[in-house]
Amino acid sequence: MEKEVLVEVKDLRISATSDEGVEIPIVKGVDFNIHKGEVVALIGESGSGKTTISLASLAYTKPGLHFAGGEVKLRGDDLLSMDPLKQRSIRGAKVAYLAQSAAATFNPALTIGEQVTESAVLHGILDQEAATKRAEELYEALELPDPQLIGNRYPHQVSGGQLQRLMAAMALCGKPDLMVLDEPTTALDVTTQIEVLKAFKKVIHEENSAAIYVTHDLAVVAQIADHIVVLYSGEVMEQGPADQIINRPQHAYTKRLMEAVRPKPIAGLGTDVGAEHNRDTDNLEVREVTAGYGGNVNGEPKIPILKDINVSVKNGHVVGVIGESGCGKSTLARVMAGMLPAARGDIILDGEKLEGSLQDRKLSELQKVQFVFQMADTALNPKQLIGNIIGRPLEFYHGLKGKEKHAKVSEILEMVELPPEFASRYPMELSGGQKQRINLARSLAATPEVLLCDEVTSALDSIVGANVIKLLTNLRDKTGVSFVFISHDLSTVASFADEIVVLYAGRVVEQGPTDEVLVPPFHPYTRLLISSVPEMRIGWLEDTMQKREMAVGISRGVEMTSVGCPFYNRCPMAMDGTCNTTIPPILKLNDGHEISCHLTLDQLNEVEADTRRTLDAAEA
Repeated sequence: MEKEVLVEVKDLRISATSDEGVEIPIVKGVDFNIHKGEVVALIGESGSGKTTISLASLAYTKPGLHFAGGEVKLRGDDLLSMDPLKQRSIRGAKVAYLAQSAAATFNPALTIGEQVTESAVLHGILDQEAATKRAEELYEALELPDPQLIGNRYPHQVSGGQLQRLMAAMALCGKPDLMVLDEPTTALDVTTQIEVLKAFKKVIHEENSAAIYVTHDLAVVAQIADHIVVLYSGEVMEQGPADQIINRPQHAYTKRLMEAVRPKPIAGLGTDVGAEHNRDTDNLEVREVTAGYGGNVNGEPKIPILKDINVSVKNGHVVGVIGESGCGKSTLARVMAGMLPAARGDIILDGEKLEGSLQDRKLSELQKVQFVFQMADTALNPKQLIGNIIGRPLEFYHGLKGKEKHAKVSEILEMVELPPEFASRYPMELSGGQKQRINLARSLAATPEVLLCDEVTSALDSIVGANVIKLLTNLRDKTGVSFVFISHDLSTVASFADEIVVLYAGRVVEQGPTDEVLVPPFHPYTRLLISSVPEMRIGWLEDTMQKREMAVGISRGVEMTSVGCPFYNRCPMAMDGTCNTTIPPILKLNDGHEISCHLTLDQLNEVEADTRRTLDAAEA
């Protein structure tokens, strides 16, 4: 039976007008339909027009753009030809929008319940009592804790994954015909992403609502989309059912996108740096570090985050730090950089102990350890030229001025594979990937020994992200700089890192060479992370959620504990009376590979054997 067509997009054209009055086409004659109960995914690189096209379903364009032609029909009514007041009445009521950043969407001064119900009440769809009841039903459907009470909390009192699902509740509260989901899981860690995807899929099915899903992650698309539209530079390259596009792509660009999909994390993908750099010398060491926030009492932080951390970064090595949101990854980088002094423990650089606070460190020490921030948009001053942004550390650390500084800026731009002419541009004139390269170039201008990279590829599409990783690898080979690469993307870390440190609830649960950490025996938490990396296979999400470790591990969040193993409440192999009372011993394996666990190596290997038997039986 043919499903009802809800949205028809016909010959949609969107343009910008240059200062000289010349019309510049952005979206160039796009056609597709959305049926009731269907999820249509718009995929493509940054700049392909995904978000611009999706916003057209709200009869909206970003400032500087205008509709140049075509139709966007919702239940037969053309949204683009409606008067502005009618368009406004549709936004939030008939078509709801879910932004990429839930944290930026919610007002920190209002309770969650007020914000979730606001649109439904404002549009007169429901009264406050009915809207609150509807919200509580959605909280339950989205598998949020305490459905009757969570609406009384403020946004900062819930986790990132919970906030993302609450944003879905906000969109669904008024029972819209269509939801526009714009990269709703891009910035989430792998376990939270699965939780959110599962909830979205369940609610879209139960509500029989339709959705446009904007993303660059094809593995996510495979789990949620019914129909896929492949975009490049504002044009449709290919479209069709999800199974056809994923398993039998026809267009060369679609095939290229498929090749850029992040692989399942496997051993043996890392690269070796040239022999000219002494790789056996420790660049940076973290020794017995305990740190947190709120000040210290008797050598202990009031709000503990890191507990007894030991990490070593050798010259020219890449150390990948992985774990879910809230595990302490960024806090560890802040301690290394001196932004957050440790309550206890030492940071050693080239054999010399560093002061805890960056204010007390020497200029030469600051120059040797540089931080590359996650969001280039907020890290770069929008009112400064690129030449000034890169030139500042050249002047501050190396005293370069005038022609000498200008020449060095050009050299650094070429090092990050950007043309020297970019020096005269502003950040807003660059794409996301180009801004991230400038963010990196500014840190490289200091000529550091260690670069602390905090989630530098998480907001980039797979092709741009792969190019940034390739660039970092080339820089490591040329300069011998060491990297501490913080990420929740295990596939990226596996392709780039020499060693991996697995953090959970502020403690190192496993660490060692990449090839050792990614080969069993694993710590149960490492196994959960590896199992949570989406595969580009339709049905993977449902298959994965049937596994025992996923059912236990996904449903609960990270909790800081002072006794026992912090992973106890989520571990399918936890032993009562041991794991919840005693700090686990460290099992030492080959080549510096260490696992912090009460299970013996034989028991960990038996778990792996059980998993393989289960998978083989399922395939048979």
